[in-house]
This record gives sequence, C-alpha cells and structure tokens, in this order.
Amino acid sequence: MMLPAASDRRLVDRSLVAFFREYGMADFNRAITTLARFYHLPRPKVDWFEYLDWGTTGGRTYQNGKIHLVHPENWKNGRKYNSERRWIQTVYHEMAHYLFWADAEKKADTFAYRMVRGTQNHTRNHRNHTPASRTQSARRR
Repeated sequence: MMLPAASDRRLVDRSLVAFFREYGMADFNRAITTLARFYHLPRPKVDWFEYLDWGTTGGRTYQNGKIHLVHPENWKNGRKYNSERRWIQTVYHEMAHYLFWADAEKKADTFAYRMVRGTQNHTRNHRNHTPASRTQSARRR
C-alpha cells in the first residue's frame, strides 16, 4: 500500500490535531487536500454532524464519495471514547474507505486476474508429475 512521505503524514496529523483543538476549517481542509492530492483523487465532500447512528458511529463514507463525520466539538461531549487520537483515527479510517472505493472496478479486475494467475500452470505440471518426481521436489525443499 502506498503511503505519503513521513513529512506529509506529519503535516496531515498536525493539521488534524489543530482542527480538533481549535475548529479551524483551514486545518482540516489542508489535511484532507494533502491526502487527496497524494492519491490523485478529488477532495471528498465532508458533511458535519452532531452524532451518527445514535452516537455509536464516528463517521461514514458513501460510494458517491461523500463522508459524514461527527464534528470534534460534538465528539468531546457525551462519548465514552472521546479522545483526540480516537477522532483522528476515525478520520483516517473514513479517508481509507474513500480512497479504496474510488476505483472499485479496477480493483475487482485485478483481484480476478490474480485469482487465476498461476492456476493453469499448476494443473499442467501436476499431470506430468510422477510420484518419484514429487518425492524429489519434496526433498529439495
């Protein structure tokens, strides 16, 4: 899996920490834009909520690229796990959903190709093997 450089990841993390503490939208936009730019994707549309799913969910990503997140101001109030780090992990989690759903067809094709790759060669070699050659290959291992 490709990840941004450590310096970019530190920038993203610092921006999310600043947003969690001060609610400056510029910090959040900087973090999301940095991630989207690295993966050559458009910046996702983020909608803010007081709570999702009766307070049990911190975020949700939809197939159309929209992300719903609980605002940090509301995250801090009335949650069992209301830490800054937990909120940042939620943002990373939802961004991962956005990044991996962006090109689902290509990933499905790659999966199908890799599932088949090497199986035909194995069946052809399997028919030509005699019991003696199998024991020889077992000894080589």
